[in-house]
Amino acid sequence: MNNHQRIILYYKRYIGKLLSGMVSVCLSAIIGLTAPAVVRTAVDDLQVSITHSKLAVYALAVIGIALAKGVFLFLQRRIIVGMSRDIENDLRNDYYAHLQSLSQSFFQHNRAGDLMARATNDISAVRMLIGPAVMYGLNTIIVTLVALPAMLRIDIELTCLVFLTMPVVSIATQYFSKRIHDRFEQVQELFSALTARAQESLSGIRVIRAYVREDYEIREFSRLGREYVKHNLSLIKLNALFLPVLHAAIGIGPVICLWYGGGLVAKGEITVGQFVEFNLYMVLMIWPMIALGWIISLYQRGMASMGRINQILNTKPEIKNESESDFKITGSIEMRSLNFGYLPDKPVLKDINLKIDAGMTVAIVGHTGSGKSTLLNLIPRLFDVPEGQLLIDDKPIKQIPLATLRRSIGYAPQESFLFSDTIAGNIAFGTDEVSREQIELAANQAGLSADIESFPAGLDTIVGERGITLSGGQKQRVALARALIRNPQILLLDDALSAVDIETEERILPQLRNIQQGRTCLIVSHRVSTIKHADLIVVLKDGSIVEQGKHDDLLAAGGTYAELYEKQLLQEELASN
Repeated sequence: MNNHQRIILYYKRYIGKLLSGMVSVCLSAIIGLTAPAVVRTAVDDLQVSITHSKLAVYALAVIGIALAKGVFLFLQRRIIVGMSRDIENDLRNDYYAHLQSLSQSFFQHNRAGDLMARATNDISAVRMLIGPAVMYGLNTIIVTLVALPAMLRIDIELTCLVFLTMPVVSIATQYFSKRIHDRFEQVQELFSALTARAQESLSGIRVIRAYVREDYEIREFSRLGREYVKHNLSLIKLNALFLPVLHAAIGIGPVICLWYGGGLVAKGEITVGQFVEFNLYMVLMIWPMIALGWIISLYQRGMASMGRINQILNTKPEIKNESESDFKITGSIEMRSLNFGYLPDKPVLKDINLKIDAGMTVAIVGHTGSGKSTLLNLIPRLFDVPEGQLLIDDKPIKQIPLATLRRSIGYAPQESFLFSDTIAGNIAFGTDEVSREQIELAANQAGLSADIESFPAGLDTIVGERGITLSGGQKQRVALARALIRNPQILLLDDALSAVDIETEERILPQLRNIQQGRTCLIVSHRVSTIKHADLIVVLKDGSIVEQGKHDDLLAAGGTYAELYEKQLLQEELASN
């Protein structure tokens, strides 16, 4: 969908407001354009004789015209500007909703700051296009269509002389509009970069302070700020030059009118009233001529911004909901010769064959980079695999509605992400309706109870940006509680206790084993203590399964798992010493 089609689509939602607003613009302009004719009649009539009754009639007529024009001027602004705000709200909501539907890979290639800039500056520029630009554009057309014939009727030569400056206005407009468009795009790109830098710096404030990089970040932000100001000033200078050129070109008209029109009055070719009427029409034409440049500037900016927004809205989600038939998931998982890679020529998982019955606890181990987290990410369809290679309850995963699939999964990822909310709010994030008792139970199951008691506000403690007030182990346990509270049929734990100390882990594990009963659990862990009681242990190496079996059998085999186990025992012994 191109920019114009997208804008028309939003106009259709508010077609009633658009049409009534346009009618108000037309009536306001037409009523205002009757004033010169009334003044011309008054001037010519009062030259014959002046009476109080005539003065009163003409004065009341001019006041009435002004009042009527004012009413419709108020209506056009209220309706059209209000409509533009409604469309801005719809566009921003649609943009945000579309971002929510996009796949994980999209956010790996697009900066959050750039996406935020499009949701603020760009959408505001589009609002100016669909509201004020349309309102003033239509006003310009109506005034020109009515005033120009009226001026020609008074005197064709005078009108032609006054409008000699129009080609200059047109050339100046064409010259400046392209440059305004290009520079505005540069300004928006720099604003995106500035927003992205600020967002990354604030999110990574701990790392910045740990590496004493505050001064560097301040300098970089200042450098981007200067670049943004520099390009903004360039745009402002262009606009500042554009308007005076237009004013100069348009200002020649009144001079010609006074010089040539005054001569026509002196010769008796037009009346004083007609001369006054012509001047009033010309004054009414000045604003549309000036507004023309502003409207074109708004159009250029708005279309540039609409293009940037459209670029996101036209991005198709890689993960699509291909089925609407709902059913209850029991939790069996099967992988048939599964192959997956983030890039076409670089496979991460190779020929994975694995059958997991419902209710089984399966541990996945291997060296860093062996594909453990990737394997877990495929089950909730954060990434897609070829058809028929991954099945849930003997059904190809793409045939399961996304909402059904993900509602049945509790996922504690390797990198715990917490929102700037309370601990209770973060635990309850994945559920629609949950009681305080359920939150407390999930917190207890995740081994958080003792920590919560030490916080001044307990569960209502605000965790700060990305959970900055919590330790790494506390953040992991909040994320674990978030997964457990959903009471999922499939539980995915991706190294969910890696930042937790041994003593806390020993308190959590017995509760986890109870929770695992009756549900399918896939656990990625580097600690043998976490996984040795699993029904099945799968060992990955370079993206392939090299071993699978129970803890004792794999130790007896003396392969990769036994090697990992021995290394961990040595590390624990060294740590205790």
